[in-house]
Amino acid sequence: MELLEGAYKVGKLVTMPTSPNFIQSNFRLIRTIGTVSSPYTGKISTQEFDGVYWEASVNLPPMRRDVAVNWQSFLLECNGPVNQFKFADPDALTNRGTYDTNDLKAKNRVNQTSAIELDFNANNTITAPNNTTPFSNILVGDFIIVTGSTKPQNNGTHKITAKANAYTVTVAPETAVTLITEADVTGCKILSNQKGATGLNLASSSNSATGTIKKGDYLQITSSSTAGSNPVQYVMVTEDATLNVNSGEDTYGVKIQPKLRTAITENHLVRFVSPKGMFRLTTKDIDWDANNISNYGMSFSCIEVV
Repeated sequence: MELLEGAYKVGKLVTMPTSPNFIQSNFRLIRTIGTVSSPYTGKISTQEFDGVYWEASVNLPPMRRDVAVNWQSFLLECNGPVNQFKFADPDALTNRGTYDTNDLKAKNRVNQTSAIELDFNANNTITAPNNTTPFSNILVGDFIIVTGSTKPQNNGTHKITAKANAYTVTVAPETAVTLITEADVTGCKILSNQKGATGLNLASSSNSATGTIKKGDYLQITSSSTAGSNPVQYVMVTEDATLNVNSGEDTYGVKIQPKLRTAITENHLVRFVSPKGMFRLTTKDIDWDANNISNYGMSFSCIEVV
């Protein structure tokens, strides 16, 4: 299977062997953050950029040649960093949560795409005009992404902690201690599951699906609403998800890291069971060790495709 991105060939999908599992792994998240330190006050300013991705270094156990050939073939088929493969944190292949179905689906329970006027208050309330209903479908525990404020603290991801009515909510800001009071701000938008979000609004894939999503679980953001779609991002849940039941359907507000790389649309699938990301090798060279009784040793490093 050859993967395409626009008009550019980005390599084919190679299947990684499933056994033996790695005996040692180092799994890490790389962030691109600019920092500037004042030489006069010592204060540090930061600027986050879009470059956020996982890296891993893994070691396989000693293997006899009949097993090692599977890994040799896989590594050679990767063609250095050209081709891609599905990969997951080797020490967290099974999630701790009890959600009992393969996939969840994205639900845009707020989707105010047209500009709206908002009031922000330092007590962490956000209020729209009382003749509008932008929060009619939002649930406590859900996440919203606000844009359009002149105050950076008011923009970005916010978790809903209380809902007064269809036009007033209380939030916990994800990027600030509190909101900044600001009245009659025109041109704002309130969205779900957008690029840059650190919280997802999800629902069970069917009314019979149920269970929990726990801190430390991984999720696979897939490429579409079709079951079995390839992964486009690998994220970790950073607090136990808020579970609500809405018209017989389990719904979840899920806090994640890293931030969402691209927006996901209504009913876009997010895989819970055996989630994986898309990775490629970090180097073009491959090697292995062997001794006089044909015990092979192999290790490699890989990086998430962005």
